[in-house]
Amino acid sequence: MKGSTYRRCYCRDGDGKALGKLCPKLSSKRHGVFAVRQELPARSDGGRRSFSRSGYEKAAAAQDDLDKVRALLALPDGDDTDGQVRIGDLLEAVSKDKKAPLPDLAEIRRRFRAGQALVNGTTVGSWLDEWHAAKKRKQSTLRGYGSHIEVHLKPGIGHLLLDRLNVGHLVEMFDAIDTRNETIVVQNEQRREQQARATWGKRSRPPASETARLAAERAVLDAMPPYRRVTGAATQQRIRATLRAALNAAISRQLLTFNPASHVELESGQRPKAVLWTAEHVERWEKTGEKPSGVMVWTPVQVGQFLDHAEQDRLYALFHLIAFRGLRRGEAVGQAWSDIDTERGLLTVSKTIIQDGWTPVESTPKTDGSAATIALGPATAQVLVEHRVRQLDERMACLEARLPWYDTGKVFVGEDGSWLHPEKVSDVFRRLTREAGLPPINLRDLRHVAATLIHAGGGDMHTIKETLRHRTIQLASDTYTSLLPQVDQEVARNAESVVPRARRESPPGTAAHAPLTQEPVNS
Repeated sequence: MKGSTYRRCYCRDGDGKALGKLCPKLSSKRHGVFAVRQELPARSDGGRRSFSRSGYEKAAAAQDDLDKVRALLALPDGDDTDGQVRIGDLLEAVSKDKKAPLPDLAEIRRRFRAGQALVNGTTVGSWLDEWHAAKKRKQSTLRGYGSHIEVHLKPGIGHLLLDRLNVGHLVEMFDAIDTRNETIVVQNEQRREQQARATWGKRSRPPASETARLAAERAVLDAMPPYRRVTGAATQQRIRATLRAALNAAISRQLLTFNPASHVELESGQRPKAVLWTAEHVERWEKTGEKPSGVMVWTPVQVGQFLDHAEQDRLYALFHLIAFRGLRRGEAVGQAWSDIDTERGLLTVSKTIIQDGWTPVESTPKTDGSAATIALGPATAQVLVEHRVRQLDERMACLEARLPWYDTGKVFVGEDGSWLHPEKVSDVFRRLTREAGLPPINLRDLRHVAATLIHAGGGDMHTIKETLRHRTIQLASDTYTSLLPQVDQEVARNAESVVPRARRESPPGTAAHAPLTQEPVNS
């Protein structure tokens, strides 16, 4: 194909018409600039086209670019018409953008041989939208993906071309999240201090001398940013996981060959350890309002206090079931009577009710392993029997009053038989906790309570895994289990008592063991 370098200028005649090759000054080597022109393979519709670029100060620079263009044109075989059209499309697009650099020969060769797109104008943001729209997952999972994309990924890297994304871009994005976290912490503290200044803090009404000051302080408070949550290490790990999944999908579509999300380093974001509300922790919480961990667990005494207080509440059986058998909130709310056998002491988890935004929707359990049958203790089975009687009484009262009753078949329902809203169940739990005067835990922490009670009752890690329906023992061991002090001490005492000692008396309360090397006694 024809191609050449030449010198051109932008001089015009008196009528404003470009002189081009007729410019008399072109005879001077210092006049004008050098340009490149190379004929390209015809378009798929047969239309002719060419690559052209000017502005080179030296002929060598123009010739160098022409050689690069010809090297790209030489990639397809002579009979590869489709490949020639693809290379022509690429060079035509580059020619239209005068500031775009020529494509890297090695990269284009790799893409060409792999059958990947040579002209890629897809941005990270547009690909994330396309990937998210095509995903087929539970609504709760899709909402999580969508939140990561809209709140963090698109604002941070959405404008970048997909095939130009690298590890450095991701490091900058997560560094920006950390910087934003620092700002949020400072602003939250400033708002907390301002809120204290804007509050009278006494039961009596403020005097007239204070009314104007409080109004001014409240005006300052209203103008401050609202309380916000920081994006912690665990959330950042989930954001990276979302991006990694989206980029893996791009690799499968041959849009990428490298996934930078797999190579960016972040804090581990490990799940917090469950910590018991010991007397020392309760005392510190009462003084400072600080919790030792994000996951707090009641002691058996505190669990008993809560259940004693909640016993008269119509949702008592729900809290009892979670505390001893470790159901998730949605699993408990979605539990059906048809999946409970109180005579045999068995319960099957097969449905869950979760929130889609605010609307409750029925779904399958969290994982395949979550759908399983677990045993019920006799006390729990009896509580469910009594709850069934109470529910039938509520149903009869509705029918006698000619009020609607919805036969949903659920174990735990509203006063008209309808589904319970998961968040309203949490509201009831928080109210009962406050009324009982107990240190705070979240409703989901009753699941951790169940793990601890199972362990205290002699259950090993495998038993906890099976009851809580985890995929691995590691999760149960690392996150959900807190050794009760008395259980730990009992294990320690038993270990000490196994070793025979010649001259040491056993401490009080320790069973004496015969020395393992004791000589037989002659009769």
